[in-house]
Amino acid sequence: MTTRSARRTRRTLQAAGAGAAALLALSGCSSGGSSSSGSDDSAASSAKLSGTVTVFAAASLKESFTTLGERFEKAHPGTEVTFSFGGSDSLAAGITGGAPADVFAAASPGTMQTVTDKGDADGTPAAFVRNELEIATLPGNPDRISSLKDLTGSGLKVVLCDKEVPCGAAAQKALDAGGLDLTPVSYEQDVKSALTKVELKEADAAVVYRTDVRAAGDKVEGVEFPESADAVNDYPIALLKDAPNAEAGKAFIALVRSAEGQEVLAEAGFLKP
Repeated sequence: MTTRSARRTRRTLQAAGAGAAALLALSGCSSGGSSSSGSDDSAASSAKLSGTVTVFAAASLKESFTTLGERFEKAHPGTEVTFSFGGSDSLAAGITGGAPADVFAAASPGTMQTVTDKGDADGTPAAFVRNELEIATLPGNPDRISSLKDLTGSGLKVVLCDKEVPCGAAAQKALDAGGLDLTPVSYEQDVKSALTKVELKEADAAVVYRTDVRAAGDKVEGVEFPESADAVNDYPIALLKDAPNAEAGKAFIALVRSAEGQEVLAEAGFLKP
């Protein structure tokens, strides 16, 4: 090989080496970008929720939580929120008895305490709303009920929640605050059952939550009374320890406590915690 040919060969090899280095550099940049994208995709994937979220919630939360459940499913395609609404004491008993659920929203700290005492709550429950009592009367309030004391009048058929249920315990606090004694025609297992008695005209009045009166629309008429201020209930919510879908459960609680969730609850008549 001549000296001139050798030089040409060296130049060709150097150019090829430079080109390979450039390709490697580009490949490295591309790989770095791909890695970043992959990291983002991984983060998005880890944030993606799926499966069923099971929520045990006080009966008074039915309308607002149903709305929030629909919004949650829309925001997280592939998820489904199922609810078990009822008296908080019955729900708490179900949870401590082993019923599978992800979230518990109770109508009083006392019923939540039943769950936390058994070690079935994951972390400390947080109060997310408050609720106040009202008297639900027949449409038009034909009996002219204007106070809690009026419910003690003879001839009136009044319904209360069972004393073990938060709305029943709150009603008893209000009666005690007013120094009143009331014997109802029946004690109901949850607030919706008490309200239904009035809606079906099987009772003249019931002591229920203001949110339930609002949800009933023109089926009943609400009457406020001052003693209700002595019986306001805080509503706590908690993720459950053995939650089958803990990540989705946490996300549902986050929605309930978010500005969007609080707006839905406020529209239903709930008070800020």
